[in-house]
Amino acid sequence: MKTQYISSILAVASIFVYGACDKESMNEFIETAPVVTTFSPAEGYAGCEITVTGEALNNVVSATIGGEAATISQRVSDKCIRITVPAMAHTGKLTLTNAIGSGESASEFTMTYPAPAPRLSDLPAEIELASNLLIYGERMSVITRALFRADGHDPREAEIISRTDREIVVKVPYVEADDATLMFEYFDGSKLTYDDSGAASGRVKIARFAPSVSSISSGSAKIGDVIVMDGSSLDKVNRVLINGNECLITMQTAETIKFVVPELDSFEDGDNIATLEIEYFDGVEKKMLNDSFTVSVPRILFWEDRKVWGQGRDVEELTSFFSPETGVAYSNSLWRTLDAVSYKYQASTCSANQIPAVSEADYNSVLPYFFFTGISAGTLQVNSPAASASTLKNFFWQNKSDAESRVTGANANCYGTPVLGFLCLDPSVESHAALINKIKSGTLDRLDKDTYPIDTQSKKCGDISISSIANSVKDSQFAPGVFTVGQEKSADLDSYIMVFHYNHKGLNSSNRSENIRRMGVLHIKHIDFKLYNNTNAPSSSSVTFDMYWMKRDY
Repeated sequence: MKTQYISSILAVASIFVYGACDKESMNEFIETAPVVTTFSPAEGYAGCEITVTGEALNNVVSATIGGEAATISQRVSDKCIRITVPAMAHTGKLTLTNAIGSGESASEFTMTYPAPAPRLSDLPAEIELASNLLIYGERMSVITRALFRADGHDPREAEIISRTDREIVVKVPYVEADDATLMFEYFDGSKLTYDDSGAASGRVKIARFAPSVSSISSGSAKIGDVIVMDGSSLDKVNRVLINGNECLITMQTAETIKFVVPELDSFEDGDNIATLEIEYFDGVEKKMLNDSFTVSVPRILFWEDRKVWGQGRDVEELTSFFSPETGVAYSNSLWRTLDAVSYKYQASTCSANQIPAVSEADYNSVLPYFFFTGISAGTLQVNSPAASASTLKNFFWQNKSDAESRVTGANANCYGTPVLGFLCLDPSVESHAALINKIKSGTLDRLDKDTYPIDTQSKKCGDISISSIANSVKDSQFAPGVFTVGQEKSADLDSYIMVFHYNHKGLNSSNRSENIRRMGVLHIKHIDFKLYNNTNAPSSSSVTFDMYWMKRDY
């Protein structure tokens, strides 16, 4: 056994020694600094390519000529590399560098500084601004910049798209006039220079194609309106500006631009006189189109054709809660987020008899919202969240009746946070009819403390008495005679209810009108009066409505 073990060790040792001597099998590589053996040509000018031969050239990371950085244009092999002569180079040795070190040529590369010789006689008769221009010639690679200068103005630099010894392609820059002198800058060995003679051969005709507007669809608009502008060369327009602010362009051709009127912080409610401009030629030039463009900012929040369900039982849409401040109908599953304060505190710790029992900060953190319920007595009504601790427990986030599916959770009793009040408008009452007619005629364009002030002494909102505000309104009030207990019916309506949102003091005051924070009008347009589970409760009903709401507090 011992002899066999020693033999095995010797065999392994023999293999190791054999492998150590076989450089191919070990892939051994010793990295060194570059070695420059030859280069060609021996002299040249900017843009010329030099072929360098030597050793360890694969891993070269940088090159210089006379100390000036040069571009590595091609890595041919470990023994050959090509570099491009930089514009500002001077006569000097070539140096190549890798991670190990540097290698220098024995002789110097001689720099020459000829001027470019563009064939300007070949230029087209007219060149469009911002288009690419191809210019043929000799020694074009020495050009550092192409410049276009309109008479009486400073030169404008053109972007160089490509450049070889025989040609250069530039993008025609903005110029102030229809013709310009074309100049080429180059390095003469001591400084950058260019031919400024203004010779006839260097004159070029520039087609500017400035946009022209022939018509604008309107001289006034509301925020979000789409304005149509017609004309010519409108595809050259970079931006449409209202009061210097960029508008969203939704469609643009040479003949037509459509843009959206933006909402600006500087705009106030009502009519704002603004400037309307277009910007073109890469933003260098502007044209005033209208210095009295009217932008109308609504003095009212308006939400059209919103829809909610009364408790959302036995229907596909479990969406019951509406905020007049956001215009959003919130699904039942989002109630805990909508009214996180109520869900946190539950029961009487939140509100009782429409008197908040939470901090003012907590109360103000919850959006005002209301909802419809269909009670077992056969009535459909709109409710304030804070009016009852036993109402919200009847809303479920899915169509089943277990406690876990209640929006309020297993602890069923829960007041809502916001305190709201309702007043059904009667078209036979003159002051009520005045507000209703404004809505019908589309002239209700503002709701604020000036148009509908609160008079705490007479308990009026504008000319409307608000002494009888209630925490809920039944269908027998806003749709008298339309629906019958126990009978399903789909009906169009034209009913109006004033909605009031109270501040943190709620209804805890001898004069409740002084606590009103905001108000609006609920216009009920359609109700699908639908019963739940063969009962008289119309809690599967849907209500379609418009909502008008104040933008700011009293």
